[in-house]
Amino acid sequence: MKIRPDIQNLQPLLIEWRRHFHQYPELGFNEVMTAEFIAQGLRQWGLEPITGVAQTGIVVTLKGNRPGKTLALRADMDALPIEENQELSYKSKHPGISHACGHDGHIAILLGVAHYLSEHRDFPGEVKLIFQPAEEGLGGAQAMIEAGVTEGIDAIIGLHLWNNLPVGTIGVRPDNLMAASERFECLITGRGGHPGMPQQTIDAVIVVTQIIQALQTIVARNINPFDPCVITVGQVGAGTRYNVIASTAQFSGTVRYFHPYLQEFLPKRIEEVIRGVCQIHGAEYELHWHRTSPTVKNQAQLTELVTKIAKYRVEIPQNIIYDCQTMAGEDFSYFQAKIPGCFFFLGSGNPQMELNYPHHHPRFNFQEIALSYGVEMLVSCVEQFKSVV
Repeated sequence: MKIRPDIQNLQPLLIEWRRHFHQYPELGFNEVMTAEFIAQGLRQWGLEPITGVAQTGIVVTLKGNRPGKTLALRADMDALPIEENQELSYKSKHPGISHACGHDGHIAILLGVAHYLSEHRDFPGEVKLIFQPAEEGLGGAQAMIEAGVTEGIDAIIGLHLWNNLPVGTIGVRPDNLMAASERFECLITGRGGHPGMPQQTIDAVIVVTQIIQALQTIVARNINPFDPCVITVGQVGAGTRYNVIASTAQFSGTVRYFHPYLQEFLPKRIEEVIRGVCQIHGAEYELHWHRTSPTVKNQAQLTELVTKIAKYRVEIPQNIIYDCQTMAGEDFSYFQAKIPGCFFFLGSGNPQMELNYPHHHPRFNFQEIALSYGVEMLVSCVEQFKSVV
């Protein structure tokens, strides 16, 4: 990539910031230390951040020296409840919590943008930098919107470090990029008892295992094969002892999809399956459904802007990946529901350096040169942004 010298010179700072955030990860709406570090840096550069937005969020506005519109850039700050399983000099110091999705890098990139633009004001209009809490399914984007951060913004751009793409590449496409994400939780109630007298019981474990198997037939047999959809049960719990048939069991999972009709179909069909299996065994159920985030859907003009910058400003025409659609979800989509937006992937994987573990893996890490690439991309977007219809 073509990176201007002033941004190249930021690379040591970007690494330092990223590794600080990596060592001190914080869960959604608890990013207190993270927010303090960000605000301190912004103030050192003569900026005036607004803190405590949606609990721990930060917003800061920079004015260019030319008239123009207002563009927002967003970075998420929260970590995950995952125990890190790798030996690093900057390994997480918070047990059971780690930056296993690259949000530490996102914060560092947006700080780099703030640092650069605080010294280089030759851009049109204003740029609003949004440091968002609680992206990982906790409603951080909605809370920021409710706090009014989208008021006066003409468009918004965001990025995600992406180990599924090699470092030095950009993944972007118009329309649907990332899937809608929803989650469900279910409690099954049977009747416990002695394992030597199973005829007196309703085994909640048996009920749950049959439900989980039956749920997989929904995608296979109820949904058009040309309509991408995923149903995953990621958590199961039951039982108190090896020689006691469990009276209750619980499981939770997620669905991912693109087509709007599935928003109504999936909850209805999943409940039908759960109800049917429970009726066979005489068990009862309690189902709760949560809509986590809608589809990340990129606006055409902004996607063209990001693509042109990648091609002609950052000079990576051969490494723009258009076939980058994923069933992962992102609450950046809530911003896009309010204002025109574009979200793109910044390649960060390097198999030769064993930096290709997937997101949400205990050994997730990325090649840090991607940080300055991200700053260059976002700064260029600010400089080239004019307006959207």
